[in-house]
Amino acid sequence: MTAAIASTGSAPEDPGGGAGVGHAGSGRTASGRSARTVDEVITLLGSHGYLAARGLATSVLLALELGRPLLLEGEAGVGKTELAKVLARALDTGLIRLQCYEGLDIAQAAYEWNIPRQMLEIRVAEAAGRASDEGLARSLYRRDLLIERPLLRSLTESPRPVLLIDELDRADEPFEAFLLEILSEFQITVPEIGPIRANDPPVVILTSNRTREIHDALKRRCLYAWVDYPDAARELAIVRLKVPNAGERLAAQVVAFVQEIRKLDLFKAAGIAETIDWTNALVALNTLELDPASVRDTLGVLLKYQDDIARMQTGEIDRILETLHAAGRLE
Repeated sequence: MTAAIASTGSAPEDPGGGAGVGHAGSGRTASGRSARTVDEVITLLGSHGYLAARGLATSVLLALELGRPLLLEGEAGVGKTELAKVLARALDTGLIRLQCYEGLDIAQAAYEWNIPRQMLEIRVAEAAGRASDEGLARSLYRRDLLIERPLLRSLTESPRPVLLIDELDRADEPFEAFLLEILSEFQITVPEIGPIRANDPPVVILTSNRTREIHDALKRRCLYAWVDYPDAARELAIVRLKVPNAGERLAAQVVAFVQEIRKLDLFKAAGIAETIDWTNALVALNTLELDPASVRDTLGVLLKYQDDIARMQTGEIDRILETLHAAGRLE
């Protein structure tokens, strides 16, 4: 089997149209091009602005090959959500995103009945003297009266979309139990009408920042990848790609500084997203190279907790800059 990834076209963050993609193993997309190896996946994702580590690219390829959901765990800001967005563009299909939060339920995530339409049909039946009709109750639970929310829409949309279930750890644990049927059978059972199955299962990406543990039953239904902070070389390549107007000297210094502060015991280490934001901020301030004043003035772009900022301002900034200078990493 070969997993098919289109190398042309783009898709908006909301569901949209695009060239069709067959089941895993079909080998080709509507554009006639495909990625069949890990190296090709790395190249393809890179062409859409995502520099994936080899292990992560391998997980993506296997998820497509085997038709299995992929669970991505890692710290916030390391690129888990961005991977799903880029994958949708690479597959030349739509992205359906379910943002998880505490209290999320089936009506918001999967489906709900169109109650206003049902009430209208009841009133019409009453006016026509059919209120006691035995068939009325059954007619109120027709497929066309079912409002599709993200999970159900991902099973019925064509061509198959990328379904992003984002920050699953923020949802309540019982919600995970509802996902088990979707992740294993690619179907949702609606009690009133029975199971609704996907003719062409979506590509499913789940993300978690590990604010709580995901249940083993859900993990067993997924392939798994830990998305770590990048090494210095890859982070520098990312900064060059995302902030092309940053000077080579400034970009290298920013990455060296961020790599160093990740070694500290901070409440929340800076992610790749913060590295990019900080570089953009320094460029906007016409900063050509790092110095204690420029770091201190913009630290709130890089770190988002006051205790971390306060710690850095009590000598850590100067110490790190001196360490990097002594090692020749600020030259």
